Amino acid sequence: MGNFFQSIGVPGLIIILVVVLIFFGPTKLPELAKGLGKTVKEFKKGVEDVEDDIKETKKAVESSPKKKEEDAAPETAKDDK
Repeated sequence: MGNFFQSIGVPGLIIILVVVLIFFGPTKLPELAKGLGKTVKEFKKGVEDVEDDIKETKKAVESSPKKKEEDAAPETAKDDK
């Protein structure tokens, strides 16, 4: 990401900011920034939730009895006839 901003440079960023300011106007920019902030916050929360679910699943898999132990003691077949 650092390379991206270095390649644009300060004059390029100023031009982009001026175009955004002209396009949206000074009254809409705070609303847009607030909405963007909420979106980023919700995205990060979603990522954390998914990471927590993955960790819980991994712990559950690690703590469950292993399949090899179940295969070691085969069940005997019973005929009820």
